Amino acid sequence: MSIDYTLDVRGESCPYPVIYTLETLRDMHKGQLLQVIADCPASFRNVPEEVVKHGYTLAQDPVRNGRELIFYITV
Repeated sequence: MSIDYTLDVRGESCPYPVIYTLETLRDMHKGQLLQVIADCPASFRNVPEEVVKHGYTLAQDPVRNGRELIFYITV
């Protein structure tokens, strides 16, 4: 899996991880992969739910790495 862009939103409380993720995805090109690293517990549900609702695709299930949550999203 080749990551085109990484968005680090650790330390941001919800809803900012979702807002920043959607803003970043809007500027990316079709077929690109975004990695999002978050540590807000609500992101585990909110980020996947919102990106799918806006027409993007989760490349794989979210990954938990300690307190961090890692999402892989394709445009």
